[in-house]
Amino acid sequence: MKAIDLFCGCGGLSLGFESAGIQIIKAFDNWEEALKIYNANFKHAAELTDIYELSPDYLKSLNVDMIIGGPPCQDYSSAGKRDESRGRANLTLQFAKIVSEVKPKWFVMENVDRIIKSETLPKAISVFESSGYGLTQIILDASKCGVPQVRKRFFLIGELGAEKNFLLESLIEDLSLTPLTVREYLGNELDTEFYYRHPRSYNRRAIFSIDEPSPTIRGVNRPIPPSYRIHPGDATKDLSLVRPLTNFERARIQTFPKDFILFGKKTDLEQIIGNAVPVNLAKYVAEHLINHINMLSNKQA
Repeated sequence: MKAIDLFCGCGGLSLGFESAGIQIIKAFDNWEEALKIYNANFKHAAELTDIYELSPDYLKSLNVDMIIGGPPCQDYSSAGKRDESRGRANLTLQFAKIVSEVKPKWFVMENVDRIIKSETLPKAISVFESSGYGLTQIILDASKCGVPQVRKRFFLIGELGAEKNFLLESLIEDLSLTPLTVREYLGNELDTEFYYRHPRSYNRRAIFSIDEPSPTIRGVNRPIPPSYRIHPGDATKDLSLVRPLTNFERARIQTFPKDFILFGKKTDLEQIIGNAVPVNLAKYVAEHLINHINMLSNKQA
């Protein structure tokens, strides 16, 4: 099974799919700092390119079975402006257009869960369906998919000629009944019982225990402000026991392996790690899709 990754970032989606046994042969993104990290960690090349300049004929020549990708989500995200007129939402439609022109047998598109409330998603779905794809839509909580982090993400999975919701039951039935905690995944690797995660608002808690899943890893990572006031929901009231996580530790909670190479400016790294697809979440989706494909092959045999 060969695939290409559009909007690959530093490679969370690619690594998850590779771990499940799919060969990624090429990746594309317009984010130079993220691509430097990607190319330091993968044997295949990731190209710096504008998605609008990618030729469908060129992509067809790669002869892949699958296209995967996570179009930028800022126009849907709770961390963004939630304004689809700003242009990022068009990248979701461009992804749909590329898939419909290249016509791989399968595709997987990832985004934030808020995309289901967008005006763009129905348009993209219409493009896919008119091209003959049967679609499965699902919102997955990463903490139920082998990731020690509460992070809800939307997946749209397509197969040419398939029935609607062809993969839904499989994806749902294997979800963990309980969320994965940081300690369960990393043991005492962090060498702290409590850590600070900068909140979007100080009306929210900011101090977490490793005996619970991490909140969503964000694109910012700040130290505890000297003026921080304890929130009733904080895991401890003793700030001497608390520290922020390093970017490497945040990548570990995103389930990147220990040997994954990270470098760059602090602010770039924060954003690159926060925007990444958790590796094990991608692997969960990929494994279920591969199992489905194998069952189809066995039936045909």
